[in-house]
Amino acid sequence: MCRNITELRGLEPAATDEEIEAAARQYIRKVSGITRPTAANADAFEAAVAEVAATTTRLLAGLPPRRQPPKTVPPLRRPEVRARLAAAKGP
Repeated sequence: MCRNITELRGLEPAATDEEIEAAARQYIRKVSGITRPTAANADAFEAAVAEVAATTTRLLAGLPPRRQPPKTVPPLRRPEVRARLAAAKGP
């Protein structure tokens, strides 16, 4: 279902809060069918993202370490994605 969500377990250094929130946001977008929440559904959307991020953080903390790193690099660790995000934020 969520093919674009990158595996966060086993990253070195460990997954950041930003990476966990990005994965949670992608998951909530997928299951809700909402890409950009409106004022009417923003509170429910953001609450769901926070809950999934918190649950993901607990899950990753409770799992034993992986023997091998994930097969793909999370998007927020890719230089081209970091550059695009920095450009979008502006100076």
